[in-house]
Amino acid sequence: MSTRAPRTLGKTSAIWEAPLSVCKSSTWAIAGRLYYQVDFEPGNVQSIAYMLQFAVPCRALLVLHGLYSTDTMYSLSPWGHLSFLSLVSFLLLLPAPSCHGGKVLVFPVDGSHWINMKVLIEELHARGHTITVVRPSTSWYITEKSPLYTSITIKEKDNLYSYIETFLQNQLKAQREGISLLKFFQLTKEFLSMIEEAHILGCEMLARIFDDKELMKSLQDAQYDMMLTDPNLAGGLLMAHYLKLPVVLNARWITSGEGHSAIAPSPLSYIPITGSGFTDKMTFVQRVQNMLHYSIIVYQQRFVVGPIYDAICAKYFEGGCDIISLIQEADIWLMRSDFVFDFPRPTMPNVVYMGGFQCKPAQPLPQDLEEFVQSAGEHGVIIMSLGTLVNALPVDITDQIASVFAKLPQKVIWRHRGKRPSTLGNNTLLVDWMPQKDLLGHPQTRAFVAHGGTNGVQEAIYHGTPVLGIPLFFDQYDNLLRLQERGAAKILELAMFNGPSFQQALNQVLTHAPYRENMQRLSRLHMDQPIKPMDKALFWLEFVMRHKGASHLRTSANRMPWYSYYSVDVLLLLLAAGGGVLLFTGLLIRILWRTCRKNRNKTKQH
Repeated sequence: MSTRAPRTLGKTSAIWEAPLSVCKSSTWAIAGRLYYQVDFEPGNVQSIAYMLQFAVPCRALLVLHGLYSTDTMYSLSPWGHLSFLSLVSFLLLLPAPSCHGGKVLVFPVDGSHWINMKVLIEELHARGHTITVVRPSTSWYITEKSPLYTSITIKEKDNLYSYIETFLQNQLKAQREGISLLKFFQLTKEFLSMIEEAHILGCEMLARIFDDKELMKSLQDAQYDMMLTDPNLAGGLLMAHYLKLPVVLNARWITSGEGHSAIAPSPLSYIPITGSGFTDKMTFVQRVQNMLHYSIIVYQQRFVVGPIYDAICAKYFEGGCDIISLIQEADIWLMRSDFVFDFPRPTMPNVVYMGGFQCKPAQPLPQDLEEFVQSAGEHGVIIMSLGTLVNALPVDITDQIASVFAKLPQKVIWRHRGKRPSTLGNNTLLVDWMPQKDLLGHPQTRAFVAHGGTNGVQEAIYHGTPVLGIPLFFDQYDNLLRLQERGAAKILELAMFNGPSFQQALNQVLTHAPYRENMQRLSRLHMDQPIKPMDKALFWLEFVMRHKGASHLRTSANRMPWYSYYSVDVLLLLLAAGGGVLLFTGLLIRILWRTCRKNRNKTKQH
């Protein structure tokens, strides 16, 4: 195809867009993107944009101007007489642009955080980018060999899984027995110890990387375009700082607390701290408690997490560095949330909301699962999964759950590991793994019993499936509370859990229509976006690679001292000036008064 400048496009033109500015081709470019322009005689083509994105190896987007039908958001209005087959055949014969993607260094966090990161890696790989993942040898989720990425494995002796499991069991025990004030402080201390251990392990791994001169030279020679990392642990931020790479955060949490707290105004009067269990409508007492929860977060950062990173900054960076400043200086925040799910709050221009980015339309189930689901008839099925905490519940609770399931007319698919419940009914299928997204989107699914992890909650919203939540720890109660506030879920805490309470709560979710109606309303709100969350995330990832960062979106507030940020210095100046004026005025009045009195006394004497 010849090289020519773009012309005005009408109803007989389409644009074939290559996804990245580093593609090399004999086509023309606008704003750093490369395009094929294809002109057509008038024809009649319906709903081909989605199909054509896979027409050439370098994934593309077909943009059709002025052709949208009012019948359906996915259909295109008639073009004339060019047949569908002719158009597809023509485009398939187009030479694919010679593309080379960017080079992305990924420093992930293990566990459920990796599940989110892997989704982004899959999409980046599909778009031709080269991915390198830094992982510990003790990782329990991040595999060393993958067709998606090349791994750099750092030898480790320990991982955090045992610490998390111990804390979780203690947390579950405390919830069931009731949490007194003393128990609350004990659990808080234990939680802070677990957090401290996590950051110590992360920094030990980072020190091994920095001390390996050969590895560091290979990383520098690789000339990566970007660091993609999770700020829950700050190893990726420090490595990016060392390699001088632009940073994109796959975030919801940072080293201490929720991510917004580091970069956006976060008034405690209506923004609940994670773990407080409050909504954005707090009473006076709740606002006091929210402030106390915030003080724990501040203590965690300044006295638990901060010193760990200060030590490694002092050792490997001349002049040291501050971990919170590195978090704040990230170019783009890909926030795993949105305001269909979360409470409204202030934000910043470099925060990109991609809640539900991992969600996709349901695909057909494997034959055995489909047969089981269809055997439920009009009663439908219930899905139960605790995600990565699949084997967390004590045996007596799983027996009670199985007993309740056995009494229901619905069929149940339960992701379960460990001892088989003794009360398991014939209507319940235990599986080690399930295609959760496809089951949630199945028309036979009636309810989702879940622990409230972010992934499961977002998938339930996407598919419009009401939730019965059994929160276990950390942010899960807060996640479920957001759905409960919108009438789309019901929470059953472990402190109140028994067979009858579980049966009553499950029956409510199954039989009360507002739960499903409200969740389906949230689903419609989530779907009604100009750009899909994944497309938005990919655009900004490639934006950072194209422009070597996004510093123009970062606020200068992060570089201001606290007294300037809150205008304390200005206020003090104004108070001093006002006080000076008042003092001067008072002195002037006093002098005038004395002068007047003297003059009056002299007049009387004369």
